[in-house]
Amino acid sequence: MKKDCLAWEIKGYGAACAGTVMIDLQLFADNDEKTEKATPKKRQEARKKGQVFQSREISSATVLVFLFVGLKVFGGYIYKELLNFINHLLTEYPFVDNLFSVQVLSKLFAETLTVFARIIVPILTIAVAAGFAMGAAQVGFLFTSETLGFKLDRLNPAIGLKRIFSMKSLVELLKAAVKIAIVAYMAYGFIRGEETGILNTINMDVIAAASYIAGISINLAVRLCIALIVLGILDYGYQWWEYEKSLRMTKQELKEEFKQTEGNPEVKSRIKQKQRQLSLRRMMHEIPKADVVITNPTHFAVALKYDPKVSDAPVVVAKGQDYIALRIKEIARENNVEIVENRQLARTIYYTVDIGQAIPPELYQAVAEVLAFVYSLRERAGIRHGAFSERG
Repeated sequence: MKKDCLAWEIKGYGAACAGTVMIDLQLFADNDEKTEKATPKKRQEARKKGQVFQSREISSATVLVFLFVGLKVFGGYIYKELLNFINHLLTEYPFVDNLFSVQVLSKLFAETLTVFARIIVPILTIAVAAGFAMGAAQVGFLFTSETLGFKLDRLNPAIGLKRIFSMKSLVELLKAAVKIAIVAYMAYGFIRGEETGILNTINMDVIAAASYIAGISINLAVRLCIALIVLGILDYGYQWWEYEKSLRMTKQELKEEFKQTEGNPEVKSRIKQKQRQLSLRRMMHEIPKADVVITNPTHFAVALKYDPKVSDAPVVVAKGQDYIALRIKEIARENNVEIVENRQLARTIYYTVDIGQAIPPELYQAVAEVLAFVYSLRERAGIRHGAFSERG
């Protein structure tokens, strides 16, 4: 093979010389590659299935922040409630007869539940409200039973192992490691800063020492939770990117969805073709009823019908160009409809008046002259017909 014949012909538009290799690059295209953004329909279907993106990191961190803030705000209230309850236990119950009877123990149990409910309910309410608020902010209101359905592939060990050793699991492990490292570093730094105060608790009474430890513990927890919220915001961005990637579609999927939503283009084309054929057939049936056909003479033909009982002006019942114009004239000759040549009038009516519409007032004079000529021919032939007069 000659050196000048070693050519690659792209898309097969013809060989340059003998021995040219013909290659269609479409053969190498990966039609299954998901490169297209998800359509609104795909997003809606994914949402119905419960496939939404949210960062559990930011949700849990926000709940923890509000939980510890609630503990700090209601700390004095919780302390007083516990202190009063302990005083009540130590001052009253030791002197109660039959302390271990069912009645007394039931009363003690009920009082204990009541006190703990008064302590826990405010904190729990804040945490639950924060959790719902973060869920609504990320996902909105969504209820679906799709995720509750039983799927056999969840029992497949191979799929389970694949899920465990997937890239997503590796990313989650890396995120957990980074989170633990940051939390440990911040906790270590905070405790180092408070080491003097912590050592001084040796010289404090029990209540003061407990109050101090509780205070710095809550402060540390709030700071750690704020750091977790920052990490959660970064995780939110990653979850969004991963969600968008999972929803991507192939070009074939886009075509199939378009066919389902907009209809198959080939079917729509055939429907439009049938509609044009039916419209043309109806138009041809109206030509024998026309009073006159005005021609160009070869390129345009317009059929007019005037019935004073139906319309104040002549109506275009058929019009066409080239082959359709020839067919209109043929049908007109077969049914003894007069054909009048008027180049300018035929073109004007063809371009300005649609089928089924009456001619505009500016054309009354010209059309009236044509109809008058046609009616005069019919009168000579003994055919009576109504007259169309110009309307100013």
